Amino acid sequence: MGKINIAVCGANGKMGQEVIKAVTAADDMELAAKIDIKDGEFKTIEAAHKAVNIDVLIDFTQPSSIYENALYCLNNGINLVIGTTGLQDEQILELENLSVKNNLGCLIAPNFSTGAVLMMMFAKMASKYFKNAEIIELHHNQKKDAPSGTAVKTALMMSDENTDFTSGNCPEKETIEGARGAEAYNNIHVHSVRLPGYIASQEVLFGAPGQILTVRHDSMNRECYMPGVMMAARYVNENKKFVYGLEKIMD
Repeated sequence: MGKINIAVCGANGKMGQEVIKAVTAADDMELAAKIDIKDGEFKTIEAAHKAVNIDVLIDFTQPSSIYENALYCLNNGINLVIGTTGLQDEQILELENLSVKNNLGCLIAPNFSTGAVLMMMFAKMASKYFKNAEIIELHHNQKKDAPSGTAVKTALMMSDENTDFTSGNCPEKETIEGARGAEAYNNIHVHSVRLPGYIASQEVLFGAPGQILTVRHDSMNRECYMPGVMMAARYVNENKKFVYGLEKIMD
């Protein structure tokens, strides 16, 4: 079996550069194209697609461009791994429909760190036993979307286990708007912090009479995401399915 031809979109970004290192080091992959609007080998996916064979495109670009990038791939025979966050629920549904219709692999993961995925899974497990929970996510101050895709995905997973995470709370009035954070699925409050020094951290706080449970994950560098990215690229190349969340393919 030949090597998997990988194109990296957002190749000159910090995540893109890490993906290129990982692809180059993988015995079963070939770096087919570096795509970046700024000083890229190719400026667009379309230009790269016309010039080289692409089996899988890995996208780490911007929330403003990811949807159009994904539409192009899924309408032009390219399997897709999406690490860019900021997609809306209706957009994710449309990408799922296109993936199924065109028999292409598409995996969207808000977080590719195996530790972060386990944190999300542990939070879901704990949600069966706690009626109160909040999420705090902390990222570097160059992250454009808030809350993070990881926080949104975590809240969604938690909401499968509980219908209300503000049980027993008194009526609240914010004296400064937004002080209680954003309200996500089933009343989970999500708080976003943006400061230099952070890469990506998240903690889920569970409270009950007499006890607090904290589930936390910290990313120290971007290298920690690469095993998950490589796992996802291999998966979509072999399995023509739509997957939302790395936990769906973790054994």
